[in-house]
Amino acid sequence: MQNFPKPIRLLAPLVALIATVVVVSGCGTTQPDIARGRVLFTSKCGVCHALAQAGTTATIGPDLDDAFAAAREAGGFDAATIEGIVEAQVDDPRPSNGNPAASMPAKIVEGQDLNDIAAYVGKYAGVPGAAPPEVEGGPGAQVFANNGCGGCHTLAVANAGGTTGPDLDEVLPGQSEAEIEESIVDPNAKIAQGYPANVMPENFKETIQPEEIKELVEFLAENAGKKSGG
Repeated sequence: MQNFPKPIRLLAPLVALIATVVVVSGCGTTQPDIARGRVLFTSKCGVCHALAQAGTTATIGPDLDDAFAAAREAGGFDAATIEGIVEAQVDDPRPSNGNPAASMPAKIVEGQDLNDIAAYVGKYAGVPGAAPPEVEGGPGAQVFANNGCGGCHTLAVANAGGTTGPDLDEVLPGQSEAEIEESIVDPNAKIAQGYPANVMPENFKETIQPEEIKELVEFLAENAGKKSGG
C-alpha cells in the first residue's frame, strides 16, 4: 500500500465508496459547471478549506491541495477519483470529532451544487501552479480574488456572494480607508453587529504584501456599495 500523506490517509476509508459514488452521481444530473462550482466552493467551503485555485486560505479543515497533491502526482488519483471522494465526504463527513465548530456537517451542499463543487475540486485540488483566474477591476480586485475574500463576503462588483462575514456593500460605504484597513489586518478590533469574533483570519498582515493591502483597501473603498458592473 502506498504511503500517502496524512490528509490522504484520513480520507482512505472513502476510497471504497468511490466507484459507487461516481456512477450514482452521474445519474439524473446535468453536466457539472466548473465555473459555478468555484463560486459555490468559495462561499460554502472556502471558510474552512484552503485551495489555491479558489484563493482560499482557511485552516479549519484540511488543505485540499495538500490532501491530494502527492496522490495526483503519483498517478493514484485523477480528477474523477477526487470528485468521488469529495462527494462521499460531503454526504458522510469523516472523521467527526463531535465538535460542531470543527466538524463538517453532513450534506452541507447537495444535488447539482455538490456535483459542481466536486467537479471543480476534482479538476484543481493538488494541481501544481493552480491559481485564481485573472479578474477585471484592477490590482485590488485581483487581491480580493486571490485571497478568497468572496468566500466569506458579499461584494456585488466582484460577483461575490459569501455570507459568513458581513456584506461589504452594506458595511463599508462611509468608512475611511484607515477603518477598512484595520478591519483587514486586525479583524477583531471592531466586530460587525451580528457576527462572532475570531472568524476572519488574523494573519492577513503577514500573508498579504503591504502594497497589496493598500490596493485592496482602495478597491473596497471605491467599489463597496456599487452594483455589479457599475
